[in-house]
Amino acid sequence: MRLEKRHQTSPLAHVLAPLGAIAFTLLISALLVLWAGAPVGRTYGLLVQGGFGSLFAWSETLTRATPLIFTGLAAAVAFRARLFNIGAEGQLYAGALAAVAVGGVHDSAGWALPLPLLFTLMLLAAAAAGALLLLGPALLKSRLGVDEVVTTLLLNFMALLGVSALLDGPMKDPTALGWPQSMALQPELELSRLIEGTRVHTGLLLAAALCLAVWVLMRFTVLGFDIRATGANARAAAFAGVATGRTALLVALLSGALAGLAGAIEVAGRTSYVTLDMSPGYGYSGIVIAMLAGLHPLGVLAASIFVAGVQVGADSMSRAVGVPTYIADVIVAASLLSVLVATLLTQYRVRLK
Repeated sequence: MRLEKRHQTSPLAHVLAPLGAIAFTLLISALLVLWAGAPVGRTYGLLVQGGFGSLFAWSETLTRATPLIFTGLAAAVAFRARLFNIGAEGQLYAGALAAVAVGGVHDSAGWALPLPLLFTLMLLAAAAAGALLLLGPALLKSRLGVDEVVTTLLLNFMALLGVSALLDGPMKDPTALGWPQSMALQPELELSRLIEGTRVHTGLLLAAALCLAVWVLMRFTVLGFDIRATGANARAAAFAGVATGRTALLVALLSGALAGLAGAIEVAGRTSYVTLDMSPGYGYSGIVIAMLAGLHPLGVLAASIFVAGVQVGADSMSRAVGVPTYIADVIVAASLLSVLVATLLTQYRVRLK
């Protein structure tokens, strides 16, 4: 069996490929639901209802989607330039700690600065913390050829260990009764609610605006062209005059900054402080979201809502029919693999020898 490049792909194939991927995902997941002894139709119905069937469901889905949009954008930007950033989880925590360090309550007081300036400095500190955490692996790759997949992945564990040390040390909240959590953010710096009585906050608007801004950057600017050219063929881009090393470093700074902002927005919009379980894997989920979106910034928005809806819906569905919530991970993973295979088949034809 071999793959043969298609000279042309029909528009119908582009339509049928994602539909086939969705059908295959539902089939695989249905087999697992049957294995668990639950009715497939009711399970899927409860999954959709739990994620999108009411105002409360939508509010929880959008709340969970907000940090996923940031980490999905971080992965999409980096992957577009063939910089495989697997460290968004650590960058998120670095950004969250930096945000609390600037905007937190220190000894019953905070920095004596105007609130708009302090909020801006808090976001800049979070973005800088995430960017610096990715800058090291990017330099190691460009100067020494060190695989960034390994370095960024290992930095996740180093970042979490550092967070643990700080939460039990200088950044520990003395009023937390021994619980390892950071000092709280100043209440005035917390994000307001988009819908009263829900947890949806204005960080969602910032995330959507960044999707649009990154799309404009990638589509209409010189830097965006350099990023796409470097990702398509770095050697050809360098031969054409693109400064690929400089482009890779700028991509690293942008990708890390987006992941760091995820931590700041999560603190300001939802938790108010940093704990070790603040993120249930938002950084790793961002990789899946970026791939589901085809590395398109606007697609990241839709993919984040889909993944968040599946996760939220699985929580409520599990309580009703007894199917483990891990079915959400199976659906997301199967959909990713299905989309990748379907995309491959639109570009290549399978030939049997």
